[in-house]
Amino acid sequence: MTTIRAAITGVNGYVPEYILTNAELEKMVDTSDEWITSRTGIKERRILKGEGLGTSHMAARAVEGLLSKTGTAPSDVDLLICATTTPDYVFPSTANLICDMVGIRAIGSFDIQAACSGFLYALTIGSQFIETGKYKKIVVVGADKMSAIVDYTDRTTCVLFGDGAGAVLLEPDPDGNGILDSIIRSDGVGQHHLFQKAGGSRYPSTRDTVEKRWHYVYQDGPSVFKFAVKNMADVSAEVMERNHLKSEDVAWLVPHQANKRIIEATANRMGIGMEKVMINIQRYGNTTAATIPLCLFDYEAQLHKGDNLILAAFGGGFTWGALYVKWAY
Repeated sequence: MTTIRAAITGVNGYVPEYILTNAELEKMVDTSDEWITSRTGIKERRILKGEGLGTSHMAARAVEGLLSKTGTAPSDVDLLICATTTPDYVFPSTANLICDMVGIRAIGSFDIQAACSGFLYALTIGSQFIETGKYKKIVVVGADKMSAIVDYTDRTTCVLFGDGAGAVLLEPDPDGNGILDSIIRSDGVGQHHLFQKAGGSRYPSTRDTVEKRWHYVYQDGPSVFKFAVKNMADVSAEVMERNHLKSEDVAWLVPHQANKRIIEATANRMGIGMEKVMINIQRYGNTTAATIPLCLFDYEAQLHKGDNLILAAFGGGFTWGALYVKWAY
């Protein structure tokens, strides 16, 4: 019996037009281009401007482009999953809004919240529906408007994040290409090292929570860095080992774009040279759930059918994971 794999058969990305440079941030907080670049690798990031525009705006643009370039009609889509930490509303789901905006009707759609690991979680879930034969065409979106929850008076976090969206189409592949293995993990011990304290049911929005600036991202940088370096690197090495992959077998490492030093540590742990690592953090910063699909979109022309890719991420919670993907086109 032929094993059906869920293969990525198309990818598209979208970033807003407005560019927030390090030079502009120098005028907002006590920082410098040299400090930001040397510690993070970030030179600029995109920011979504416009009243009433949320994460769904960027995600819908990414999905519209994906459907167009793959020749997929909205009516052909069986399921849409959106990974996001910055939904437009508490409810309905951002996935629900995306479907409405691009003309997808009467299908299942839902959000996944696993912070920066969300896109890998969503891919893992989506692949199950393909492998069982339940669905034939699934759109997986990673999108975040991080500027909505970033405190632009906090120099430790405002330099890190940007806005963007990326989307992929998953379809069955009987030829051995696609998502061949996945590892997703989490540990709640990290919940207070990287989180948004207020806005949920534990601390609903009040005048007090706003005045205390609890609705912005809080990050304990050193703790997050330590956990991220170890766990993202270890899980990437683990997925290679259990699939008998050596460094020379891997065409590309596709890491979450949080920090260039974390990316370099992960590549070193895997024995992979930086020439085989997808990096666009210098242009977009950390777009949370959008970083990995945006990397795939930016590097799409350099990918070849049969290439072995390792996708890896680490996020708040803590969450982390790695996928082994054989490129399908």
